[in-house]
Amino acid sequence: MGLPGMLWIFAGGADTAVLLACLALAAATMLFVFWVHYEPADFARLRSRLDELMDRRDTIYDNLRDLKFEHRAGKYAPKDYEEMKAAMENEAALVLSELDQESAREVARNPGTPRKRAPAGGGEA
Repeated sequence: MGLPGMLWIFAGGADTAVLLACLALAAATMLFVFWVHYEPADFARLRSRLDELMDRRDTIYDNLRDLKFEHRAGKYAPKDYEEMKAAMENEAALVLSELDQESAREVARNPGTPRKRAPAGGGEA
């Protein structure tokens, strides 16, 4: 008689055996989920400064697109729209400048590596 048969006899029936199996599975799942502790520092080295700048650039472009949509919908007065648009465009220019500088540094660090150009606006290449 194998282990399942012994559980059947020991537990006193199928319902109890299924209940015990479910409890064991739940305990194992909880142990797995809560036992592993990830530290943010473990993943920090995976994101480069270049990745952060590209994400920031994409976010600014998304915000500009949303601002334009909301202005067309009448949510903002023309003066407010122009002020917010100018501020976002200035921020985008700074980010693009930083992105160019960081790209140049990356190329200088790895001169033999071909550069993959990141698409503007977060689209796929």
